[in-house]
Amino acid sequence: MNININDIKNGMTIIMDSNLYQILEFQHVKPGKGPAFVKMKLKNLRTGTITENSYNTNIKIEKAHIDRMPMQYLYNTGNIYYFMNTQNYEQLEVNENILEEEKKYLKENLELEISSYKGEIIGISLPEKIEYEIIETEPAVKGNTANNAMKDATIETGYTLKVPLFINQGEKIIISTKDGKYCSRA
Repeated sequence: MNININDIKNGMTIIMDSNLYQILEFQHVKPGKGPAFVKMKLKNLRTGTITENSYNTNIKIEKAHIDRMPMQYLYNTGNIYYFMNTQNYEQLEVNENILEEEKKYLKENLELEISSYKGEIIGISLPEKIEYEIIETEPAVKGNTANNAMKDATIETGYTLKVPLFINQGEKIIISTKDGKYCSRA
């Protein structure tokens, strides 16, 4: 489906030059002299590269229809990750290179969404915050009450992050998947 460049929105998925892009940011620019144009910051959904370009306002863009399937993460073997469709119980194999940053947050039975375009898997969408168990961290030192003091902790997926000194091994915490930082105790 073709749309006018003036009808774009952040987060929209488009096809340009036979590549699949997500619009991260756009800005309509109307200079004092010359015609108006649109500056767009685009993320290539196949390679992950981000580009910034300017386009005339009179062009048409092809909008890509992205399918989103509710899935549950099961397990991984090597660089293949296995997911199950929560509606029809079909299993899906996803290669590690598609999961770039997200793989450090994957734990068994995690509910998420997998995005695909014409059958090609292009990425996953994690919940904004996820609960994890701390499997390794140094014990809190009595008397160390420095403001905002942090220490390293490893969660059940193997990911290491900074947590406050009062968090102990075996505790459950909430982590933001946007930046990978500690949010609160669970």
